[in-house]
Amino acid sequence: MSASTIVARAGLRPALPALIGGLVLLLALFHREASAAVEVWAKSTAYNHGFLVLPIAGFLAWERRGRLAGAAAQPWPSVALLALPLAVAWLAAERLGIMEGRQLVLIALVELLVLAVLGRALWRAMAAPLLYLVFLVPFGAFLTPWLQDVTAAFTVRGLDLIGIPNYSDGYVIEIPEGSFVIAEACAGLRFLIAAIAFGVLYALTMYRSPLRRAGFIAASVVVPIIANGFRALGIVLLGHALGSAEAAATDHVLYGWIFFSLVILVLILLGLPFREDGAPAPPSATAAAAQPGSPSGARMAAALVLLLAATGPALSAWFDSQATPPPALAFTPGPGCVAGPAAGGEVLRLQAVCAAQGVTVLVDVFPARVDPGLIIAAQHRLSGEEGGAEVETGQLTVANAVPRRWRLAERAEHYRLTASTVWLNGAPAPGGLRARAVQARASLLGSASFPVLVAVVVEGDQTAPGEAKLATRTEARQRLETFLAGATWLPEQISALAAGR
Repeated sequence: MSASTIVARAGLRPALPALIGGLVLLLALFHREASAAVEVWAKSTAYNHGFLVLPIAGFLAWERRGRLAGAAAQPWPSVALLALPLAVAWLAAERLGIMEGRQLVLIALVELLVLAVLGRALWRAMAAPLLYLVFLVPFGAFLTPWLQDVTAAFTVRGLDLIGIPNYSDGYVIEIPEGSFVIAEACAGLRFLIAAIAFGVLYALTMYRSPLRRAGFIAASVVVPIIANGFRALGIVLLGHALGSAEAAATDHVLYGWIFFSLVILVLILLGLPFREDGAPAPPSATAAAAQPGSPSGARMAAALVLLLAATGPALSAWFDSQATPPPALAFTPGPGCVAGPAAGGEVLRLQAVCAAQGVTVLVDVFPARVDPGLIIAAQHRLSGEEGGAEVETGQLTVANAVPRRWRLAERAEHYRLTASTVWLNGAPAPGGLRARAVQARASLLGSASFPVLVAVVVEGDQTAPGEAKLATRTEARQRLETFLAGATWLPEQISALAAGR
């Protein structure tokens, strides 16, 4: 059955122009979300599978083409009103600086557009490929610290059971043969996300029963987490057997992908005895041929979805227009530091080079009503997290510094160690979502102070092998801690900049 025959039999022709036009305009309206997702697919190995999601969804749709028999496009304009709460959710995610939330709202709007233009019967017939589109969103990074905790605890427990002496300090595990770090790249996120995407595809293809599908998808979540624990434990045991931690960890990523391939093979073999792909497909949702709706109804439904969805970006643009750039401010660094050139514009950029301490201080002063997402993006840029490089993040606590806790980012490629913090309402910001909520409130209601981003950077050559490399990392961290503890002038300067003085 050709695609044109399917379109004709399903009564899609009257609604097809409205559907295609609506999708094009929706992607144009939310092009930042779409381009950000593609950028993550290209740069992050955890989300490379995103390029396969659309072809897989197309395969699932083609496999279900028989369900379109007897159905017809029957526009449902009233359901388009759901685009309004989705626009509110998008605005909340945008003000909080949560790109994944904005992207999930975009997928929900695509689903809603299909439902409003084609109607319930056709949406139900194609529910599986439509819902699979959620894997276009590169979500799940927030799970990394939890996965690191699970992997570290699993490894330590395994070493204890086997009887190998070990000492653990957070994500660092030491055995007599050397030290191992459960880094972000070792947390298993890339394996977990890919396994879930595969598990959903396998369940939709091989099973008809909702219970069997749910069971296999649950196994696709649990098995990779446990398997990654065994992988990490295996690398430590290999280091124990070889007598060298560095030798065992050299090709740990390669070991991981080989191990992951074996885990997927095991999942497939476990699922095969319960397969139902030979069973007849469920009957179409419509017993009798339905009459297609009018093209005008489809156009009205698409227009209503687009109009209501656009209220979120329109309000965001209005709030951004109320943000005034900070004035030209003076930056007077302390002893041993020399102020660099300042750059004005929407964001005031200041810097100081402290050659004696071996650090560089970078400061961005933002408009009071700035989009919180811009602060987060600038923090990632200053810490070297842009460009697809592998960066390990964590916390640095310095007892005598203000603030005491800094966000630490370490990039191995073109070595860069960065401690950064954000000041909101004239004081160091709280951590996590609370900081985003504070700045979201300021962006909506205004504030008497300017948000300030501070990054203290140590750069150096990280090409030295073995113990020399470890010494370089240790030295870089000591530089940061010594500078932050002694730079009493820094919080005074940041407080003055936040107040606009």
